[in-house]
Amino acid sequence: MIKVADTQSRGNQNSGTDNRQQEQDIHQLLKVRREKLAALQEAGKDPFFVTKYDMTHHSMDIKNHFEELEGKTVSIAGRIMQKRVMGKASFCNVQDLQGNIQSYVARDSIGEEPYADFKKYDVGDIVGITGEVFKTKTGEISVHAAKVLLMSKSLQILPEKFHGLTNTDIRYRQRYTDLIMNSDVKDTFIKRSKIISAIRRYLDGQGFMEVETPMLVANAGGAAARPFATHYNALDEDVKLRISLELYLKRLIVGGMERVYEIGRVFRNEGMDTRHNPEFTMMELYQAYTDYQGMMDLTENMFRCVAQEVCGTTTVPYAEEMIDLGKPFERLTMVEAVKKYAGVDFDAVADTEAAKKIADEKGVHYEARHKKGDILNLFFEEFVEEHLIQPTFVMDHPVEISPLTKRKPDKPDYVERFELFIYGREMCNAYSELNDPIDQRERFKAQEAALAAGDEEANTTDEDFMNALEIGMPPTGGIGYGIDRLVMLLTNSPAIRDVLLFPTMKSLPNEKG
Repeated sequence: MIKVADTQSRGNQNSGTDNRQQEQDIHQLLKVRREKLAALQEAGKDPFFVTKYDMTHHSMDIKNHFEELEGKTVSIAGRIMQKRVMGKASFCNVQDLQGNIQSYVARDSIGEEPYADFKKYDVGDIVGITGEVFKTKTGEISVHAAKVLLMSKSLQILPEKFHGLTNTDIRYRQRYTDLIMNSDVKDTFIKRSKIISAIRRYLDGQGFMEVETPMLVANAGGAAARPFATHYNALDEDVKLRISLELYLKRLIVGGMERVYEIGRVFRNEGMDTRHNPEFTMMELYQAYTDYQGMMDLTENMFRCVAQEVCGTTTVPYAEEMIDLGKPFERLTMVEAVKKYAGVDFDAVADTEAAKKIADEKGVHYEARHKKGDILNLFFEEFVEEHLIQPTFVMDHPVEISPLTKRKPDKPDYVERFELFIYGREMCNAYSELNDPIDQRERFKAQEAALAAGDEEANTTDEDFMNALEIGMPPTGGIGYGIDRLVMLLTNSPAIRDVLLFPTMKSLPNEKG
């Protein structure tokens, strides 16, 4: 009788043998592909010498307009994804940007020598096919090839040949292969492009102007985050990658550009998870002569318009929920939200010591430097965020966590700020911008004290920005959006890596310099 351990050992040995055999098979197939390329080159048919191809139609164009194209000559181009050779006639499926279409390739139609060449083509090769549009006996719209041109020889084997492309690490590292093998991935990134275009159209229609500001900065301010640092050799100066777009855009408001926005990459030296990537796309906009209430109205209308334009509806699925962007978004102050979900009324909390005592009772961890407003925010993060599934504006944050925001005239411990939450995630952050240079300098001092006390995400004083404020900035509403999170929402994608073409990945040993 064979022991279990012996059975497992034999199973492992068999698995190792199978893997070695598979590797040998792949190596042989790769060798054959290179030999085919060498033969083509020797015969004067090097596919890499082809410089252009006049494509007239994409696959879906032909399928959607079959009635008017039937019997007419078209030229398609793309990657061979399937190939069935049957003696004097064969079929192949060609994949392009829009999808794929079948082509019927017969020796009598393209010629004996070209057909012999075609039979040697591999899945993954890129071809151009010219021929007539027709429908097969089984009703499949196809192209009857009159000419086939090989334009690129694939020297690798597409992953589904053996095991499919389901490994997420490989998918993110080799996005080019992911796009070939998974049509839904390509659809996500096409939709991402449409979302950004729709945002631009909406803002342009509201009188905003798109601008560009520096990525390498001496002072990385405008957000609570640790920056990446580098060195500028030409100036012999240390600089940082921006963590926000805010301070330069406000300078433009000072300069009289009343409505501005920027869509661009920002960089934060922080951890990675399903919602965070060290470099990501942010949009910030600033509008003179309005406040955070105006930013709420703009945001609600923009989300609704973009969803309708891109998705065709204002009710979109996300995970197990249906998110309704069509009805008015709920509006709560942070104090109201904490009272609703944690049962603590911070308006009735006298001071920092009282707040820390309640935090101790509720098991909310805080640091010695934290004040009452910081602890209110900790309660919000601990007890409230996960409940905000449908679109909810959370308003009026404590001043301690809002160094660039205008105070509420009737409650100076709080500021005119909101964050939009959907599915428990922050989607944007907005202020009535602080334009009092004296107050702003005091806030910067408090931030520098926090930095000295160990808060690595605290801001430092930006003297040029202070000079701009002293010249004078009008009342202004400003807002920052996480574009990647909006794309996640509108494409029903669970992780930020699913909406970044090339997410940050730890380098493999052979990739390190």
